[in-house]
Amino acid sequence: MIIRFLLAAIVAGLLSGVLMTGAQELKVTPLILHAEQYENTGGETEHSTVAPLPGFYLLAEQFSPVAAAYAHGDEAHGDEGETGGILFGLDRFGGTLMANLVTGAGFGLILLAASLLTGMEITLRNGVLWGAAGWLAFQFFPAIGLPPELPGFPAADLLERQSWWLATVVLSAIGLYFLVLRDAAWAKALGVVLLAAPHLYGAPQPTDITSDVPALLGAEFAVAALATTAFFWVVLGMLLGGAMERYGRTQ
Repeated sequence: MIIRFLLAAIVAGLLSGVLMTGAQELKVTPLILHAEQYENTGGETEHSTVAPLPGFYLLAEQFSPVAAAYAHGDEAHGDEGETGGILFGLDRFGGTLMANLVTGAGFGLILLAASLLTGMEITLRNGVLWGAAGWLAFQFFPAIGLPPELPGFPAADLLERQSWWLATVVLSAIGLYFLVLRDAAWAKALGVVLLAAPHLYGAPQPTDITSDVPALLGAEFAVAALATTAFFWVVLGMLLGGAMERYGRTQ
């Protein structure tokens, strides 16, 4: 049975990654391309990212469904736009699709692991809630301190951002568990404390916040990135819930 559950999680993640890529092409990509018109490729601010974590190339990058194949566009494709190859020789769309497939499958397995560890089944009816919880832990709460950033936006030290993001995700996931799934008053209080702790500590911020990219464009991107990741997580929860429910009935 466990093998079938693993396959269900992977397939649900892959399908969600494909749909996520389409949503990015509609809402996220145009904003990134617009921001690249402002980006100073010789400046010191080019290490900013399209998500609280930088994209696909480092360990932490694998945890963001907003794939950053776009984020380092000038580094990967030079002056020839789409022709340089972002990932394994792929163009922007191909690199983003591959990154979304990998992260989608990974997130599907994470949801499955959370279900097995907590003893709470994922079904078609509650799949949206599971997806919402994943979005809150991996996207929304980290974005409070490190909002999705366009290319050309200033950013703090990479390792500091990765460490803060990872700690925030872990604490947020545990906090949601205590807040939602435990009935004791002390557990709910602990959940609130865990959710607030990384924000009370504070996310790393750049010392120089100047940028050629308009702030309004950055705000539009942050909203679009969070909206598309919400779509990703809801679809993932529903697909995984439906698959788990079906396999459960056939045993």
